Amino acid sequence: MQCPRIRVALCLSALLWLSCVRATRPASTSSSESLRYHISYVREPEPALDVEVMLLPGAPRLFRFTQPGGVATVVAHREDGERLDIAVVDGAVRVPPDVRILRYRYALGARGRARGMRLHTGMGDADAWHVAGRAYLLRPHEVSPHLRAQLRVTGADALLPWLPDASGAYHLRGEDLVDSGFHGFGGRRCRVVLSDAVMDVALLGHFSHVSDARVCGWLEQAATEVRTVRRSFPHPRISVRVVSVPRRDEPLFGMVLWSSPPSISLLLGQDATEDSFTRDWVALHEMLHLAHPALLPRVPWLSEGLATYFTELARARSGRQSAGRAWEELVDGFARGKRAAGERTMEAVVSDSDVSQGTYWCGALFALHLDVEIRRVTGNRRRLEDVLEWLAERGTTSTLGAFGVAVDAVAGEPLFESLLARHLPRRAFVEQEGLLEALGVTVGVAGVTLVEARDSTLRETMDGTRTSGVAR
Repeated sequence: MQCPRIRVALCLSALLWLSCVRATRPASTSSSESLRYHISYVREPEPALDVEVMLLPGAPRLFRFTQPGGVATVVAHREDGERLDIAVVDGAVRVPPDVRILRYRYALGARGRARGMRLHTGMGDADAWHVAGRAYLLRPHEVSPHLRAQLRVTGADALLPWLPDASGAYHLRGEDLVDSGFHGFGGRRCRVVLSDAVMDVALLGHFSHVSDARVCGWLEQAATEVRTVRRSFPHPRISVRVVSVPRRDEPLFGMVLWSSPPSISLLLGQDATEDSFTRDWVALHEMLHLAHPALLPRVPWLSEGLATYFTELARARSGRQSAGRAWEELVDGFARGKRAAGERTMEAVVSDSDVSQGTYWCGALFALHLDVEIRRVTGNRRRLEDVLEWLAERGTTSTLGAFGVAVDAVAGEPLFESLLARHLPRRAFVEQEGLLEALGVTVGVAGVTLVEARDSTLRETMDGTRTSGVAR
């Protein structure tokens, strides 16, 4: 998610990999649906979602809220019309066998929720609201591969991760109810169309100094920069929600949730200007998470390290920043990571449950070192981006071990384990000085200077200064 820079919302980054990627869903038919959801956006007495779940034959009887806390009671209606109030206990709802309809209300602007979690639990104003599906959507406790559900939304224009059919109905697999992504209700819409992908965008809230078209242009710029890392945009369609944050003037935070297809949400200061977009890295960083597979179990130092490393190179390759500026950003980030790591080994840093600056920048340094070594052993014919292409051809999820296999396959020799063994047991960032010196990245009192050195040709093909002789 983040983070070439310190952000107050950095602690949210550990939530990024809560779910795994799913392949594109097969077509489903209404005849196999055992659940029908009707979500109604209501304005009075406060913005809320009224949810009705119809239980058809074969429907499960044990449900839960993946992220509980927003609903205390679910109203059940038996076949004979009798009403029954069912308490939500530890997020779970047990439904008697003769119940056919469940109803509850989720208040989008409820007070008392943790401030940092509002991106998930509900934030917005007027008729533009953002919430994660996991916070309000009651789903089966256990999901079979064959479970299908239908979902409809009324009362507001909604942007969900999925596309509806011509009648407005969403046809979902059970796992879509588990990994349900981010949802937007109300606001305005735009669509970013690339040559190989589309991005459906909800603009939730108003911006003082930039038009809706410019906000969508910011997203298009980031998507275009992703294609300096991957040969094509990683998904044919994604959805993005941009949420306005009062009294702020820059992009603040972003997050990907691995619905199928993925959904991204970004917090953008209400007073953002054109210069805010020129400097921004947040949107690009989030989209770069789509460039690598979901690592299961999650490996934050590698996933965040890859996105952090490529964020600076992609901005240089597109011309949005100079090569010199890209290396300054990387050097500054390594310095912040080193301060956070202290005297600890890389293994100690990345094993910490607190995903910190040290975690991000240990990962970014390792990604840089991997990229350099792949280029060295292949005569600059292959690179770290080829590892991402290799993995993409084999699925949307991976493991740390499979990532290492991909590195070795691209390099044409064993490389990953030996390089990792050089980093993990030693003091974090101990490899930085020698690596940068060989690349011709010198750090002095006047800042960062790029000079000729043993691997400066590699550096120039990495940051886009030199393009000849680089295979794509």
